[in-house]
Amino acid sequence: MDTTDTSSTSGHLEEALERVHASGPEREGWLTNHAPMVVEALAAHGQAGSVHRWLDLYRDKLEDFPDRTAPVTDDNWLSALGDPRRIADWTDHFSRTLGERPWKDVLAEWWPRLLPGLYGGATHTVIRVGHAVRALEAEENAPRITELAHALGYWAARHQPVTGPVELPGAATAADALEAVPAIEPGHMGFRNRLAAVRRLPLWAHDVTDPDTAKERLTELVRAATHRYATHGHGEPTMLVHAATAPNAVLRTLDCLPRDQWAPSLHAAWTASAAVTAMYAPVAPVAHVPAARLAPEEVVERALAHGDEHVIKLTDTALDVGDQQALAAALRSVELSEPLV
Repeated sequence: MDTTDTSSTSGHLEEALERVHASGPEREGWLTNHAPMVVEALAAHGQAGSVHRWLDLYRDKLEDFPDRTAPVTDDNWLSALGDPRRIADWTDHFSRTLGERPWKDVLAEWWPRLLPGLYGGATHTVIRVGHAVRALEAEENAPRITELAHALGYWAARHQPVTGPVELPGAATAADALEAVPAIEPGHMGFRNRLAAVRRLPLWAHDVTDPDTAKERLTELVRAATHRYATHGHGEPTMLVHAATAPNAVLRTLDCLPRDQWAPSLHAAWTASAAVTAMYAPVAPVAHVPAARLAPEEVVERALAHGDEHVIKLTDTALDVGDQQALAAALRSVELSEPLV
């Protein structure tokens, strides 16, 4: 059952996005502002009337939009790429660009430039873009265009490649490949230090070049990573969400991109998902049997009642996957995560 309905939000999503755009994409210098992603997810699943109440609970985590430094231009953009001090400059650049050209044309131009740095902001940057694209696919209006400008600006400013891991032998399926990801060595406890400790990653789907095959394999990866959360999410309940939500953001963007960008998108999504898995994998999985079989609408309601931003986003991805194992993973995140109060 598909519960996605972004087309009729009675203006609630637009009002929420306008509230959010007064805030920066981060707080405390590096923690991501999840509000734009959550309000889009809630609106997409029939909960548009709840977005303002949720934002009221989340507002203490919002900080003012950062100051501008100097304009990003067509001539100097490369020197500004990956500079988090330039978040406002990048957002201005995309606001201007999206005001002049169709948003899909801008996305197609910038996607291959940004894709190598998909891990930026611990993958929150591409996740935000994925939510913005879904909203625009349903309806184009000014607040949704502005949200894409903010999302792309955040990605450009936090652009961060995953470089250096040794390639290990691959596996036939996404589930087996994720199982083959070696955990990083102990001692790298800081969230911001762990990526540097990822030194080995297995190959998976590395020889795929056909666009349709790439989409199939990416769909497989999202399903496998979502299912895996039910048995492995206890390793780090918050961060392991992104092993599923990051590739899903890429998947929901594919149809808006030129087909020759689909295979590179698959490869970048696998690297990011595998890196997250390596950084936060538990010592051992646990058996997980959901307490009850619930309908998608009930899972959405439980996620909203819980309120945690990562719970809501994993639930959003689980609904895209659509099977009971995915819904069980969403319920597992409810059990493991601290509620938003």
